[in-house]
Amino acid sequence: MNDNPLLQPFDAAPFDALKTDQFKPAFEKALAEARAEIDAIAQNPEPPDFKNTIAALDYAGYRLDRISSIFFNLNSAETNKEIQALAQEISPLLTEFSNDITLNQGLFERVREVFEQRESLELDPESATLLEKKFRHFSRNGALLDEKDKKRLREIDSELSRLKLTFGEHVLEETNTYELHLTREEDLEGLPESLREAARMKAESRDKEGWVITLEYPSYLPFMKYAANRGLRKKLYLAFGSKGFHGDALDNREIVLKIAKLRYQRARLLGYDSHADFVLEERMAKSPGAVLEFLESLREKALPAAKRELEELRAYAERRDGLQHLEPWDKAFYSEKLKQEKFELDDEVLKPYFQLEKVIDGVFEVAGRLYGISFEPDDSLPVYHEEVRTYRVVDADGKLVALFYADFHPRPGKRGGAWMTSYKPQFRKGDTEERPHISIVCNFTRPTASQPALLTFDEVTTLFHEFGHALHGMLADTNYPGLSGTSVYWDFVELPSQIMENWCYQPEALALFARHYETGEILSEELVDRIRASANFQEGIATVRQLSFGFLDMAWHGGDPTGISDVKAHESGAFASTRLFPEHEDTCMSTSFSHIFQGGYASGYYSYKWAEVLDADAFAFFEDSGIFDPEVAGRFREHILSRGGTEDPMELYVRFRGREPQIDALLKRAGLVPAVR
Repeated sequence: MNDNPLLQPFDAAPFDALKTDQFKPAFEKALAEARAEIDAIAQNPEPPDFKNTIAALDYAGYRLDRISSIFFNLNSAETNKEIQALAQEISPLLTEFSNDITLNQGLFERVREVFEQRESLELDPESATLLEKKFRHFSRNGALLDEKDKKRLREIDSELSRLKLTFGEHVLEETNTYELHLTREEDLEGLPESLREAARMKAESRDKEGWVITLEYPSYLPFMKYAANRGLRKKLYLAFGSKGFHGDALDNREIVLKIAKLRYQRARLLGYDSHADFVLEERMAKSPGAVLEFLESLREKALPAAKRELEELRAYAERRDGLQHLEPWDKAFYSEKLKQEKFELDDEVLKPYFQLEKVIDGVFEVAGRLYGISFEPDDSLPVYHEEVRTYRVVDADGKLVALFYADFHPRPGKRGGAWMTSYKPQFRKGDTEERPHISIVCNFTRPTASQPALLTFDEVTTLFHEFGHALHGMLADTNYPGLSGTSVYWDFVELPSQIMENWCYQPEALALFARHYETGEILSEELVDRIRASANFQEGIATVRQLSFGFLDMAWHGGDPTGISDVKAHESGAFASTRLFPEHEDTCMSTSFSHIFQGGYASGYYSYKWAEVLDADAFAFFEDSGIFDPEVAGRFREHILSRGGTEDPMELYVRFRGREPQIDALLKRAGLVPAVR
């Protein structure tokens, strides 16, 4: 125990000293410590007040939180069977501990007593928010239930924690085990040399001749975009779209049904009509009806545009290749060809200008110009994999702002997608301020034997997106860890990330990093103009696609799922109003929809579009004053990035913008209404 680095004082996560078998004893010790802290608060003989009850609760369990953040990021970014088995063991213990807090009657009575005195306490806005948040957390999660229902709530939460982990393990294993093994040169027709080289390297890593295409995004997406062999595109599309849907040991259908039904049972137990009603009570949208009204209002505007775009694509495919029936596996291929024809723009032409290292430098420079921070590489920080890059973030005076970790490439132990996480929150306690440790994890194109890592433009925007989340964490300036950084409403959390994507389309920002990796040539004004002109290309189709995911999420969580027995049939009904392509019985999205069945977006997938309204409106403010205007950037940092969840998000937004957000900027940017200034 004395040699366990997790149980020694540490600041930066001690990745270099960690062994998997150290986690369980560390969790056991940290759980015991956290329980003792909670018991001390609950049994405090002093009358309850804000400091000894509410603030004390928020600071409690600090070591446990840090160990958890390290462990569960490893389970996402560098996992193995041993870690996955341990996660199945640890998660129910953490769920039990969480329930022990919220279902502790004596503790709740102390919280309630402070809450009932709130009008006379003269709390600052941040403390008042924390008090309300703590009281609502107890009241919303079972503190008012009788003992029988509390027992049932514990059972549901424990089962849900296991099911979500298993769901994610199945998706990861499906992704890792599938391969499209090609041995004929003609099967590579249309593929750029960089993808051929990457596929050849993948085959070599698996001791195979020829080329291997996988379901990892940097392999799957370019193949669907460039491969001329329609049969192979179909094969890969069906493999990607059927993860967790094969009737084998990795099938997720029963897990999906169990998760949806348990969430509904939990919501009903707590007095809510549905899981969405429970979740949305603490979101800007407030109710399932408001979410559906929002999604439907966008669908009405986007669907006509999407149908026009699809008809154009069908006509193009028929004119080009005589294709009579456009299928989903044709969409990316013909869209790319049409985009090249209309805008003379090809990702393969752009990629040499987006060397990963240069894009990283560029996003750092953008952040520096906006917020006065700089990023200093620090190779002394321990990492969990040799590819992870580490930086010290400092302000203009050299004061530490944050530690920043970045992990960019796919590996067998890393789940798909891109995300931001935190190893340590920012907060103040007494005279001490703790600065945050923030990480972004992505799955970008790897370097090859002949080229450095060159990003597609989509990968560039993804990097800026995740970096926006990171800024939200790094620039936090709050007193309490429970309100710091990204601890905000989930339909507000995407504002800092999505607004950063806008700089990828600005000539002034692109000039900072878009340089040819061989010649050093700056991305030409002509190519920049083409990027901007193509920004709305098939935006109707893209919008309808995103809306369909929101409708599917609400179909699972916005009502009573107890009568659902067929996952595919239920999904088909949810997609009916947004379907653009023929449906295929061999595919099912729900069984690999990790955002809502493994991650935290259940009843919240709509928030991507919700936040687009905010980000378009907010960026219009930047555009009016200059995209690097220090006053607007200062307002965004002060009222949005630094404040976390300390106040109602709409109040924070109005403080930044001077008014509530308007949808006009989004509709104009998406090309769904004529742009009028």
